[in-house]
Amino acid sequence: MAVAIVKQAEGEGTEAPAAQKSEQDFRFYDNRQKYLMFVNTCSEKWVVAERVARELKKLRPEPPAVRFFDAGMGDGTVLARVMRSMHEAYPRFPFYIAGKEISLEDVRLTLDKMPDRFFEHPETVLAVTNISYAEAPWLVPNKPEARERMVWKAVALKGSTTAEFERQILALQPFLARNWRTRVSEKTGSLLPETPTTLILYREDCGFLLDEIIPRQDAPVADFDLVIASQPFRLSAATEFKAKRVLAPLARALRENGRLLGIHSAGNDPGLEIVQHVWPGEDPFTTSRYALLDATKKALGDEADDFRFDPLTSAEALFRYEMHTLPDEIDSETASIGTSTLLAAWNAATYVAQIDDDRLAQAMSGPAYLEATRKVLRKNGELWFNDESYVIVRKAGARAA
Repeated sequence: MAVAIVKQAEGEGTEAPAAQKSEQDFRFYDNRQKYLMFVNTCSEKWVVAERVARELKKLRPEPPAVRFFDAGMGDGTVLARVMRSMHEAYPRFPFYIAGKEISLEDVRLTLDKMPDRFFEHPETVLAVTNISYAEAPWLVPNKPEARERMVWKAVALKGSTTAEFERQILALQPFLARNWRTRVSEKTGSLLPETPTTLILYREDCGFLLDEIIPRQDAPVADFDLVIASQPFRLSAATEFKAKRVLAPLARALRENGRLLGIHSAGNDPGLEIVQHVWPGEDPFTTSRYALLDATKKALGDEADDFRFDPLTSAEALFRYEMHTLPDEIDSETASIGTSTLLAAWNAATYVAQIDDDRLAQAMSGPAYLEATRKVLRKNGELWFNDESYVIVRKAGARAA
């Protein structure tokens, strides 16, 4: 999860809203450097993982497994941390972990974190797919022609050590390179998988125990105890699009008493202050959790009665994360703030606000953007960002279709 905040929801065959059409020149893969700088200089992934871990105490898992879906794994940092928390909460329960990720590089980074997870918690089945949010919880496409092209690979990892698991996962690199390629949709400008693919990993020595949990291509099941949707869509995408194409399908993937935790950027922080110094009046954080929940109710139609939509109190919903800095680096009027810190802060602020490359290039043609960043850092003594969360719960007695 995924926390790659510039990803778009896929929608092949669906006409994109006008806001989406204007975003065709600002795609996740064109901004890899900005993404990597952001995730390595800010604590969002740590904080999001802690927020997800709090939901574990509210789950009511039933045999044969605790079932968790990550709607946008990103580089796997949040997923790995959540899996550690799951092991702490349910040390001997079998796990079914599934995730959606269209980025080949992020799938590689995620799998690189998995050997120690299979070592600590042998009773784990991991499934990774590149198909759309509306289909990913079930691991197979809806369209018959896409199902015919589906590549389905299950790998039973041999051995019992992290080194053995790592070698076998590394051996999957050619498979990933062949099957995790993308193309640009002519209708929406968003990235789509060339080949619908699902990869499943589990330990061979636990195959007997996990047989009922290992997914089968001809018998798709979602039925998740917990789904996390962290930054799964562009801020400027239409609210109805976010609800119909992402949140409603993910809600349908919940089992009875299952919980969907949604997270997105909320603004009203020093990061937005930096942006507004350069672009007065700029505010991309206009869709509240209340609006998203209302739109999701409408998107679910008659099914909405099966769910509870909880915007949470502000104390529960809102949380913040920070940019990493050295002690006393920016808390003094006389302190000299290094260029690397200013650039990292500028990158984080404009990345979270999802400023397009053309405007960035224009703003960075002069020194004003660095002066604005320095001014805000000195004023606040640090740089932080606000996220907000909300929960959708499938009611007891309301079973998935």
